[in-house]
Amino acid sequence: MARKTSPSRSSRASHERSPLPELRLPADRAAALEIYDTTLRDGAQAEDVSFSAEDKVRVAQKLDELGIHFIEGGWPGANPKDIEFFRMIKTIPLKHVAVIAFGSTRKASNSVQKDPNLRALLGAETKTITLFGKTWSLHVTDALGISLAKNLELIGDSIAYLRHKGRRVFYDAEHFFDGYKTNPDYALNTIRKAVEAGAERVILCDTNGGTMPWEIRKICEIVQRECPVPLGIHAHNDCEMAVANSLVAIETGIVQVQGTINGIGERCGNANLCSIIPNLALKMKRPALNDRLNRLKDVSSFVTEIANLMPNKHQPYVGDSAFAHKGGVHIHAVLKNPATYEHVDPAQVGNRQRVLVSDYAGRSGLLDKIEAYGIKLSKNHSKVQELVNTLKERESQGYQFEGAEGSFELLMRKAMGSHKPSFQLLGFRVIVEKKQENGAPLSEATVMVKVGEVVEHTAAVGAGPVNALDHALRKSLEKFYPQLREVKLLDYKVRVLAANKGTESKVRVLIESGDHKDKWGTVGVSENIIEATWQALADSIEYKLLEKE
Repeated sequence: MARKTSPSRSSRASHERSPLPELRLPADRAAALEIYDTTLRDGAQAEDVSFSAEDKVRVAQKLDELGIHFIEGGWPGANPKDIEFFRMIKTIPLKHVAVIAFGSTRKASNSVQKDPNLRALLGAETKTITLFGKTWSLHVTDALGISLAKNLELIGDSIAYLRHKGRRVFYDAEHFFDGYKTNPDYALNTIRKAVEAGAERVILCDTNGGTMPWEIRKICEIVQRECPVPLGIHAHNDCEMAVANSLVAIETGIVQVQGTINGIGERCGNANLCSIIPNLALKMKRPALNDRLNRLKDVSSFVTEIANLMPNKHQPYVGDSAFAHKGGVHIHAVLKNPATYEHVDPAQVGNRQRVLVSDYAGRSGLLDKIEAYGIKLSKNHSKVQELVNTLKERESQGYQFEGAEGSFELLMRKAMGSHKPSFQLLGFRVIVEKKQENGAPLSEATVMVKVGEVVEHTAAVGAGPVNALDHALRKSLEKFYPQLREVKLLDYKVRVLAANKGTESKVRVLIESGDHKDKWGTVGVSENIIEATWQALADSIEYKLLEKE
């Protein structure tokens, strides 16, 4: 199927979309909105998602580029990986975002001074901490096994202690809506206790995701009359209402919205920021990202790739199919005026129009993809069509360059004729040998490369075939390029692209590499996992050696 790129700005100008009536909120509801991302904590609890500390740093940097206000980095008292993330992120310069540590109120058996969770939260050294506590009396008595009065004590003690230590505190009122529906007085008392202790925000959580929008509206309006500090909303998607509930809460005057990129999260997921953010900006006229909305699809694709998930093509706004047209009547109309079947201009969220029939593929749409990587090329440049054709061919083979910026830059340089390969592969061989049933297999790789006029033939062993191939390639090249000793393979992911061929299925390998000052991703695709790995490894080395050009 051929792709149709977005019409140019000039052609779109001749088909102005009919403006919708502007939603005007009352003055007291027009406060600045705060976007709070919990992809790295709540999103990481999704089935099939496992972020390394390095993954989390890369995602945090991407969210910072988008202009997110708060990133919940994780629960430092829960696992070593989150502790490592908070250590690493302190060394990363961030322009827009504040990183927040997340954790629970103290245990009933601990004093605040001796509670391990509160110690870990302070050890993360973030200026703001989000603390969650029990709001639903059912959880207090059945889950914690304590009295309602004792739970209020835990909330007040924990927040007051963190405030005494110089931290700002956001309070997550866990299961608030279920708690309010069963015991409204007690639910409100938990909030009062949090505010008295110094909480600067109170976030109303629909933790089980079972509340309906009309309930959200009514309860939020009541709580705003009772709570003197700004409120937030944290919705889960168990009834497919998380986005709607979040928007309804904001319409009532709530100023902080929490969610995850692509809606990933435990069970059915969290409120999807990739839908909430454009709905706020384009439908409710409440922009919150300072003209960075056009980076949204790029961030969505990046998180999908780093999380090693299959992309949801049909996701609103940022999915590949969000502005794709296949039916003949649709295509005929949309080519005359995009507004006939597109509710917004896809370029506003960094997406593009696609026509899934005929031969409308052209340069403009793919140039948008190139420019998303910061590469500016004239549409009439003599080498652009070659790059366009190469990109289309690679994507049809299963390549994705989100999260593989190293491979993309190499592809661009090759198409433009500005790249001179640092080495030439003459051949490689990988052997995996297992001599005993209970013994570990032995992996050995042999690589033959040519650098200039010199042929280098090298062998190396490793913990597995990928590790052995990596060792052999580095060993063969380090005498020519000593700077490769700085490079480390930081992460390795494999995705089966289509399982209908069983063990013959094509796979995509994504590798993250880094040195003392930079990190980069590279990609390879093949039916042979070792061949796909070689492509990604070779690109990783080539990208490092671009410094010498």
